[in-house]
Amino acid sequence: MDFLTIITNSLGELIAPTTAAYALAAIGLNIHFGMTGLFNMGQAGFMLLGAYGFAVTQSMGWSILGSLCMALFLSFLFALLLGIPTLKLGPDYLSMVTLAAAEIVRIIGRSTAMTKITGGSGGISPQDFTSKFEALSPLPDGQSTFLLWTYSNNTANSWWIRIVAWVLVGIALFLTWRWFNSPWGRVLKGIREDENAVRSLGKSVTRFKIQSLFLGGAFGALAGIIFVLPRSVQPDSLGRQVTFYTWTILLMGGAATVFGPLIGSCVLWVALTLIKEFMRGTIPTTVISSDQVEALGWVIMGVALMCIVIFRPQGILGDRKELAFNA
Repeated sequence: MDFLTIITNSLGELIAPTTAAYALAAIGLNIHFGMTGLFNMGQAGFMLLGAYGFAVTQSMGWSILGSLCMALFLSFLFALLLGIPTLKLGPDYLSMVTLAAAEIVRIIGRSTAMTKITGGSGGISPQDFTSKFEALSPLPDGQSTFLLWTYSNNTANSWWIRIVAWVLVGIALFLTWRWFNSPWGRVLKGIREDENAVRSLGKSVTRFKIQSLFLGGAFGALAGIIFVLPRSVQPDSLGRQVTFYTWTILLMGGAATVFGPLIGSCVLWVALTLIKEFMRGTIPTTVISSDQVEALGWVIMGVALMCIVIFRPQGILGDRKELAFNA
């Protein structure tokens, strides 16, 4: 594999639907953690519920708008079920509860009892829920080339999915910017710093936390939809590792910043793809296998994250005075 191909494949991650999906999920987590100080370790649960809400209702013949509403409703219900009994817990207990709740969603989704609805461990095939989304595309059939990349216009991993995904990311960034600078956002930052002080001012801390949990979860649900549109809905593909990747993206880009989740997602997936493509193109398979390349790529990215935590704990764009691990 030549160097130009490696660079092209790596830079293609800048516009990939997966990168956009993780950016959306990290924006939602930024509302939870960066704005409110909630240690939510169950963002994958919101993503999986959004994916199921969209895919199942689409396979039942619902409209796109109806399926979106169902995905958001499930995220709202999940936020309520998580928030009401747990938001008074400390951050360490909250992280354990949210992680367990996301695992419960995944296990229920893959159980044989849910096979008729969720497809069980086999999931839901893309042809069962993507046709109406593809029909909305104004693009002609066939393929198109933009700069270095050529993709199908409407089917599978297409330009249409990329356009919708990155428009959603742009809207989420705009809303986050507005919320960060609003009175509501300042209350959330106050809760993050000292919720007792906010409570003494007559504010309902629990209500604001539930609002934060729902809004961040709604972005997670949208991220789940974008994540599964180019592929099938597989419950195990939205497990614990997705939450950990989302946290990595947020901390790498910078929590409590508007563009931190976007930068973190782009840097993670471009760098990871570049490392893997470079190793595959330069190291013979007799020395290291494809599976070992996958594992080693994550090891290298893990070391890079460790260095960021040690030398720049606030992330690439973060402000140490705003939010840091040792604050």
